[in-house]
Amino acid sequence: MRRGPLAGRYPAVAAMVMFALIPYLALSAALNPLTPIIAKQLHMSLQTLSLSSGLGNAAYAIGTVLAVMFAQHMPQRRMLVGYAALLLIGSLLAATAQDPAMFIAGHVIQGLCTSLLLIAAVPPLAIGFPKDKLRDTAVIMNICIFGAVALGPFIGGLQAQADKWRPLFLIVAGISAIALILSVLTFEDAPPNNPDAPKDPLAITLAAAGCVAAFFGASELESHRFLAPEAVVPLLGGLALIVVLVTYQFRAKRPLLTVRMMLTSSMPVAGIVVALFAAAASVSATALTAEALVGRYSPLHIGLLYLPEVGGAVITAVALGVVISRRAMHYLPPVGMLALAAGIAVFRIDVPSSQALTLVGAGLTGIGLGATVAPALFVAGFSLPATDLQRVFAIVELLRAVAAFMIAPIFVHFAVTVGGNLDAGTGTALWIGLALAVVGLILGVGIYGLSGARPQKPDLDGFLAGRNAAWYSPPLLAGLRHGVVASVPAAAVATGSAVAPPAAAAAGANGNSSVQVAATSNGSAHAEVGAAANGAGPVLFAYDGSELAKLAIERAGSQLAPGRDALVVTVWQTADVGFVIADGHHIDANEATEVHEAAKLTAAEGAALAEQAGFSSRAVAVEAAPTWTGLVKAAKEYGAPLIVLGAHRNRGLGGHLIGSVTSDVLEHADSPVLVIHESS
Repeated sequence: MRRGPLAGRYPAVAAMVMFALIPYLALSAALNPLTPIIAKQLHMSLQTLSLSSGLGNAAYAIGTVLAVMFAQHMPQRRMLVGYAALLLIGSLLAATAQDPAMFIAGHVIQGLCTSLLLIAAVPPLAIGFPKDKLRDTAVIMNICIFGAVALGPFIGGLQAQADKWRPLFLIVAGISAIALILSVLTFEDAPPNNPDAPKDPLAITLAAAGCVAAFFGASELESHRFLAPEAVVPLLGGLALIVVLVTYQFRAKRPLLTVRMMLTSSMPVAGIVVALFAAAASVSATALTAEALVGRYSPLHIGLLYLPEVGGAVITAVALGVVISRRAMHYLPPVGMLALAAGIAVFRIDVPSSQALTLVGAGLTGIGLGATVAPALFVAGFSLPATDLQRVFAIVELLRAVAAFMIAPIFVHFAVTVGGNLDAGTGTALWIGLALAVVGLILGVGIYGLSGARPQKPDLDGFLAGRNAAWYSPPLLAGLRHGVVASVPAAAVATGSAVAPPAAAAAGANGNSSVQVAATSNGSAHAEVGAAANGAGPVLFAYDGSELAKLAIERAGSQLAPGRDALVVTVWQTADVGFVIADGHHIDANEATEVHEAAKLTAAEGAALAEQAGFSSRAVAVEAAPTWTGLVKAAKEYGAPLIVLGAHRNRGLGGHLIGSVTSDVLEHADSPVLVIHESS
């Protein structure tokens, strides 16, 4: 495959990511003091400029979803070069704009390509290099996203002091050119992630329509009241479409985004909540307080007052790098929310804030933002397999963009129109921002605690190798629910007796199936199956494509808590094969490559069934003979706390896992085994 001269070299790839992300993110935060200058020179109204920013932010949000789809079906590194080239074109269009249309087009392209680059480049940087580089990636990401945004007011004020705007945009174009050059130099051709994945045009349409409508409505608040139809109808309609998108992806059998996996697992949900509330609350701490200082100080002076935000972002970036491989990482987002609430409280002491209070408040909010959103991204990402990291980042960034970029004009409009004057309105909005920070903290910690989640040291070796998530994330609010399997007495498990939980017995009575809980015979019989079902690691399903194997997955879905991770294992060998070939494909049973590929398809079929049954699943094809050795080996390798087998009465599993597979697994496995029988 073609490779650039700097391919595989971490410093060059990291630099490419930094140069790709910083321009638009810094520019979006620098535009406020430049708005009057741009409007005058391009003959644009403030409403048109507000629309430009809104559409740019909408494009950023849409790009997060597009990037996932493109990565599945197109060579990602080639696409990355294309994104960088398009970013340069957009930057040049905006920098050399001669009319409003040219400026808006350039700014929209910048927003779209920045999110495309973020989703395409950051996850591979995180998981494509050795473990010791992950710390550097976390630092880079935090500085790129939040350091750049925090630096924006100072950059914008510095440029506004010169009464110009094009030099800054030309510098941005130059940085984009460097990003393009580095993307070519670090090029390493690779095939698409999954050409068989769904393209899902409906998801793209919902994301595009929802984001454009919502941000258009928010931008209309520049010249309309909130309840004006021009503003409130597209705003609320767009938000409704985004909710429909999330619901649709949650229910889809083959979703583009891993919404179900995230929203049924405690740590990703807690991370999303913290990220959204932090993004929304921070608006009141920066945009509003800075707006209140306009007219009292020059743009450059205001920018200097907010420089401590950059320091806070750098401090938390370093802190994230230190704790990312430790248990302490779980504590960083709550600390960040406390710092953010403290920063807003400092700003609220006096409106407009004095210079001293502004410096302190800016530093605290910088720490708050840096310690919440990026750590929450990694907390959510570590809770799922590394292969899903790109989709995790896409979902969080989509929702964060909506919360951060759309809330800003709403809060500014609220401050201007409520309270009789800007200072009074800003003070009221700051109270709302403080409430958002506190509520976000309570919800995040509450979801974490009520789900039974506990701080864990991440298994980065297993995560980066693609074997398992970095830590176990319990099902959402699992601490408030009691799974049926957990009710099985320990004594019954210890004796290996045929004890069926109530729901299982009911299933048997209805003629569908019966469930037998058995214990292993090599020292694990003292453990409760309920504890195993809620332990770290995925539940392992033995799947051979038979009707009984399908039934086992379906019935286990009604016995185990929803949202659990599942590992669907198909054991194969040449000649005997050992499974039902999915879709009736014909293969040469003596050709190992063909048998292996067919086994992967069968395992994927089982994983899809597990998803429908409420599990967050992945598929593995294991070569082994006899069959039980592959199941036991996979359970040990992936740390499965429970093995689920389907078995005929007095026969083997589904007619393919024949002989004494079930009894052999019971004899040799370290994990408890749940045996599901066919109906009598």
